[in-house]
Amino acid sequence: MEIPKLDLNLAGSKLCFACGQSNPIGLKLEPVYDGEKVTAEFIPGEFHQGWKNATHGGILYTLLDEVTAYAILCHGIDFGVTTKSEIRFRHVAPTGESIQISAWVTKLTKRLVETKGMLALKDNTVIAEGSSLFYIWRWSKKAVLWDMDGVIADSNSFHFTAWQEAFSKRRPNFTKQDFTKLFGTRNDFIIHKILGEGLSKEDTKAIVHEKETSFREKAKGNTKPLPGVIKLLNTIKRGNFKLALVSSAPKENIDLLNNELNIGGYFNCIVSGHEVTESKPNPRIYLLAAEKLETRPENCIVIEDSPFGIEAAKAAGMRCLAVTNTHPKEDLGKADKIVDSLEDMDLITLIQRI
Repeated sequence: MEIPKLDLNLAGSKLCFACGQSNPIGLKLEPVYDGEKVTAEFIPGEFHQGWKNATHGGILYTLLDEVTAYAILCHGIDFGVTTKSEIRFRHVAPTGESIQISAWVTKLTKRLVETKGMLALKDNTVIAEGSSLFYIWRWSKKAVLWDMDGVIADSNSFHFTAWQEAFSKRRPNFTKQDFTKLFGTRNDFIIHKILGEGLSKEDTKAIVHEKETSFREKAKGNTKPLPGVIKLLNTIKRGNFKLALVSSAPKENIDLLNNELNIGGYFNCIVSGHEVTESKPNPRIYLLAAEKLETRPENCIVIEDSPFGIEAAKAAGMRCLAVTNTHPKEDLGKADKIVDSLEDMDLITLIQRI
């Protein structure tokens, strides 16, 4: 099959007739993915009718075709070409009534993907059913890079208490504000910001050892994943997208939390703070993760919870989703999108709208 030359810049999709939010005459669909099916809702108006008060069949096919295209996108296919499509109309779709659209992948190989889809009224009356076969032209190179503490693991309180204990002999007034401002950066970065650059390497190592020993004792058996994390990890993994765990923490902490939360199997690579010479906001840790995943920075989406982490992601040339688990929204303004919880995030929004 010869594929036509197309401008596949996602910026152009804003004018897509089916899903483009900037197209004044478009359908403005907003599909979402629940890990199994892609769904959307559409209410046809008078300008979408064929026969009076009945939605035009071409519009109905467009609805089904568009949501089906998102279904293959959610399986890691960046660009697919429809080779065959069949639709069976079963019931009239009155204008002014909500149409529920759903589509899902039924078979996937290296070159072909088969799908099914359905249109229904709110009372579950089936309007139309369809099946399609797509030729896979290009697999996605997108990757999702996850920070750990404050994004995946609810571990902030253990870190804060451990730092308070480690600093108690040297700076008794280490505050929650101090901790929050520096949380997400590497240990030596935090110590030098609090105690000054003149501290010897030996003293720095001693403080790090004291703090991390205390942290691991507190975190073991008590750490839980933050809301929405496991569901989103599952969805991304099933979609054949690459994942990396990128944390300023020592490898021992990462190993502990991976075991506690049973999440190590999700990631194609793990990068710890020991592998780079500078802490966030330096971008090197995220650039190293992109290298390990064999993808380019512009293909990467970083999930962060701290201003320093966001700064590192943006300096690396990556897009960034921020979650307000640690900092308020007003402190995270440099991120491309901000959410209060990863429960509010679905795969399509993550890979297409950030």
